[in-house]
Amino acid sequence: MAVGDINARYGVDPGFSFYTHVSDQHAPYSVTVISAATHEAPYVLDGLLHHGSSLKIAEHYTDTGGATDHVFALCAMLGFRFCPRLRDFPDRRLAALGPVASYPAIGSLLGKRVKTDTIREHWGEVLRLVASLKAGHVAPSAMLRKLAAYERQNQVDVALQEIDKIERTFFMLDWLENPDLRRRCQAGLNKSEQRHVLTQAICTFRQGRIIDRTHETLQYRASGLNLVIAAIVYWNSTYIADAVQHLLSIGEAPDPGLLAHTSPVGWEHIAFSGDFLWDRAAETVRRKPLNIAGDGNPR
Repeated sequence: MAVGDINARYGVDPGFSFYTHVSDQHAPYSVTVISAATHEAPYVLDGLLHHGSSLKIAEHYTDTGGATDHVFALCAMLGFRFCPRLRDFPDRRLAALGPVASYPAIGSLLGKRVKTDTIREHWGEVLRLVASLKAGHVAPSAMLRKLAAYERQNQVDVALQEIDKIERTFFMLDWLENPDLRRRCQAGLNKSEQRHVLTQAICTFRQGRIIDRTHETLQYRASGLNLVIAAIVYWNSTYIADAVQHLLSIGEAPDPGLLAHTSPVGWEHIAFSGDFLWDRAAETVRRKPLNIAGDGNPR
């Protein structure tokens, strides 16, 4: 990883990124340190396959930066539903198995025909690649970078691109017809944005600057940041449950529709600076009572 790389999106200073996967429960479950100039898409599958948690991932939401030809194909073959919010959606074309002339009603929406012969010819090699990724013999990001680095197009790479055309077409059609899918994707990305804001709040003490230089220490730093965020999410979740029980006990049941959108990613009540005496805290661990306002509602 080159810490000296510069990405104009993040400013003029050299830097790197913590590429993080966030679950539906708002908690981060995987993080990878990458160069600021590195494309994010190759690392999507790293987090989905090797997160080390008990989560059963069904769908993965990302923005355009996390989407490439290979990710669509490999996610489908590995059992994940890949749902990116594509910025250039209107400019993309659907793919057909037959000649474009066979579909005159939608000819303007179609792009190049899928090369089914290429997929059939290299299907065995594609399956071996997928099996190796699933077994953990090679990191998906390393394999995708290797395929992209060939001076001449590798035939396995071409076959994956053709499979991608099929999977991307299915996704685009579903995206157009399914408002619920679009809402789920937007909600998932909003959770990630909430996590980003919390991360910035935690790193305010050093204005977001990290002095570590080696990849190992940076990975420790990223994992530690995830641990702090997970602790905040867990703490807030337990007290949200207590607040709900309190409201039920006084006959003021919360609206289930609003409760479903209540986020445990909040930090106004948390001090991010000062001296933390962990030994003393460990000796006095106990649940604190809810902060009840004068009207009987928890704050």
